[in-house]
Amino acid sequence: MNLSKTLTAVFLMAVVTYIPRVLPIAVFKKKLKSRFFRSFLYYVPYAVLGAMTFPSILYSTGNLYSSAIGMSAALVLAYYEQGLMKVAVGAILTVYICGLLL
Repeated sequence: MNLSKTLTAVFLMAVVTYIPRVLPIAVFKKKLKSRFFRSFLYYVPYAVLGAMTFPSILYSTGNLYSSAIGMSAALVLAYYEQGLMKVAVGAILTVYICGLLL
């Protein structure tokens, strides 16, 4: 690939990543008063993170059953408000034990 195509690609990527960061600042100059929009914008990062992470969880071990059991263990620990380290270690240990048994 020559230099002009590379620089064009870098420039276009910079513009595409810059627009979503500047557009909200330019459009929403005052504080949002709508309760719906504030709650929507509050939960969007969690929804996107979940949508990006969920498929990777199920196919991370090569065995769908151990992955699903590990995810279930993580969800149960998170539901009971355990810390992030306890949830992660609990899920890892559960997957490891399931991998040994299956």
